Amino acid sequence: MSPSPSAHAAETSGWTGRPNHRRWLQAQADALLRQFQFVSIDKAGGFFDLDIAGQPRRETQIRELVTTTRVTHCFAIAHMMGWPGADALVRHGLTALWDLHRDAVHGGYRWQAGPGADDSKQAYGHAFVLLAASTAKMAGFAEADAILADVTQVLNQHFWESDPGATAEEFAADWSPISNYRGQNANMHLTEALMAAFEATGERDYLSKAESIADLIINRLARAHAWHVIEHFDSVWRPDFNYRGSDMFRPQGTTPGHALEWSRLIAQLHILGGRHKSWMPEAAAGLFRQAVTDGWDRATGGFYYTLDYANAPLIRDRLWWPCCEGAAAAAFLGQISGDAFYEGWYRQIWDWSAQRLADPVHGGWNPELDDSLTPRPRFFTGKPDIYHLLQSFLIPLYPAEGSLGEMVRRLG
Repeated sequence: MSPSPSAHAAETSGWTGRPNHRRWLQAQADALLRQFQFVSIDKAGGFFDLDIAGQPRRETQIRELVTTTRVTHCFAIAHMMGWPGADALVRHGLTALWDLHRDAVHGGYRWQAGPGADDSKQAYGHAFVLLAASTAKMAGFAEADAILADVTQVLNQHFWESDPGATAEEFAADWSPISNYRGQNANMHLTEALMAAFEATGERDYLSKAESIADLIINRLARAHAWHVIEHFDSVWRPDFNYRGSDMFRPQGTTPGHALEWSRLIAQLHILGGRHKSWMPEAAAGLFRQAVTDGWDRATGGFYYTLDYANAPLIRDRLWWPCCEGAAAAAFLGQISGDAFYEGWYRQIWDWSAQRLADPVHGGWNPELDDSLTPRPRFFTGKPDIYHLLQSFLIPLYPAEGSLGEMVRRLG
């Protein structure tokens, strides 16, 4: 059985203040950037996904909007850190967003590009377009301005619903509705992107929208369910407890990793402009404590991917990204509060992740372990992500005063 994080409570020196741990974090971030920098660019447009060995998956010509935006966002951060060569990936990504993913006829950004691609317009994807453009603007790329203005207009015209104060989910290429589904996941990532856009531009409307989404999904809905983040809703934001979509993006039940992610985002939102919102610190703490209480496997470690509505494990697989979000949230909340509870969890999450998820052969992390903690490609294959990992390594290195992009812009 894993030791309780309270075992660390008596230690007063947090890991994030220790030079050796900070060197470990930076070395992990550097290795990840090296892994993606030289093999990701597809000269035909966009970025390759990587296989388990960290090599380009050339067998498919489909380019994912999420991949294009996340790589662009991460290398914009790297550029601000002074990473040589990062600018080439940022410019390549911005060009792909404008020339490959943008729908010049109907407007908006296609979920996929390439032969037989899914050309739907997804709120999730548009949130990441806003994030990538905002971070690239922070990094000084003039090409980001047109994308930032364009995606803002698209979000306001097609996605934003002023009555609930949140975003619609999905449309066909011509903007005809696909479903009445509403989901918290797209809104969560839009909250992250809206805060970055506010930091990049100073335009208050971005921050007001972020506060509106957070109030609906967290202050009202998650609070009413003991700080469990309800994932799926109908068109008027009534919870749909029977919904099951794609297990990758819309799995049934609740997702502890999203509660961890929200806990950091709520704390960041409180810092940026919501200090008058007295509910935010309570919510951030409640979300984190709920997630580690219900979502962590006390026997063998790691966060279950999903829980049912009685808080029992539903999909028992341990994915990499909830651990990334847990470590980042623990560092952020711990810095704000000084509570040793977060330091204990910060250490426990990294201890388990470095031992179980890190790939010592090919670098990076294995994205998924089964219930016996054996790697397997059930939902994700290869090395599917730079975004969650890079942020988890870098967020603990910076002050808890805003988004990672803004902190790197200020401090390098």
